[in-house]
Amino acid sequence: MNSKKLWESAVRPYVMVAPAMIGIILFVLYPVLYLVKLSFYKYNLLNKDKSKFVGLDNFIEIFSREDFYRALWTTVIYTVGVVALTMSLSLLIAVCLKRKSRMNEIVQAGIFTPHIISIVSVALVWMWLMEPSHGVLNFILKSVGLPSMPWLQSSSTSLFSVIIVSVWQNIGYYTLIIVAALHGVNPQIYEAAELDHASKARVFFKITLPLISPQLFFILVIMTIGSFKVFDTVKIMTGGGPNGSTTTLVYYIYEFRSNSIGYASATGVVLMAIIAVLTFIYFKVLSKKVHYQ
Repeated sequence: MNSKKLWESAVRPYVMVAPAMIGIILFVLYPVLYLVKLSFYKYNLLNKDKSKFVGLDNFIEIFSREDFYRALWTTVIYTVGVVALTMSLSLLIAVCLKRKSRMNEIVQAGIFTPHIISIVSVALVWMWLMEPSHGVLNFILKSVGLPSMPWLQSSSTSLFSVIIVSVWQNIGYYTLIIVAALHGVNPQIYEAAELDHASKARVFFKITLPLISPQLFFILVIMTIGSFKVFDTVKIMTGGGPNGSTTTLVYYIYEFRSNSIGYASATGVVLMAIIAVLTFIYFKVLSKKVHYQ
């Protein structure tokens, strides 16, 4: 085998993927392995030599603390709310924007805009809208004869308020994905259903949903993972309050970043395990119902 063939068949493929693999090793695998290592230590940030190996003590402490379960439950509620509302509204809007027209293109561009805006700007605008005394939302509620809401200032409504902001920011992105999926459905299938006098509801549930199920499955997995890792919206809008009502798992980890980094690392490992289990369940249960053309 001459040098050219050796380069083409044996060396070149590895050289081409080397930059990506180096990046994955440095910025994904190494941090994950180091996180796992720290989870077994009572780590001293000021003097590494005083760090103490404690085995599974950090994990035992996690599952014995009520604040962890409260943060986990808050994260679950947030995830369910964001995923359910975003998927439902995105699907509804996408069906309305399915027809190709100049106006629909303008609407699609408009609803996608919040996704590309900085979360800091989005959060600050919504904090102004939700201001209890002079906010626009309460002004609208009072205008139609409804009582005003405390929004971010009450533990009973703060999490719902954060969910609203997250849904508003992400809905445009997932709407465009579903619109693209709808455009990819063969129109001859709808023509055949029309000849059979199938109702619109039957066409939607028996034809449209199965044919766009790969995209819906993708959205479900990506949104679940992203919702479990939410941090920036909570940090800016509520700081985990009031009374810990919006303290999600990632923000819970953030609170231990300096005084108990070993415990924070162990909680990060638990979060990673939860996401991995949920993803496995999704693929095990739902992937069988996904229809690939």
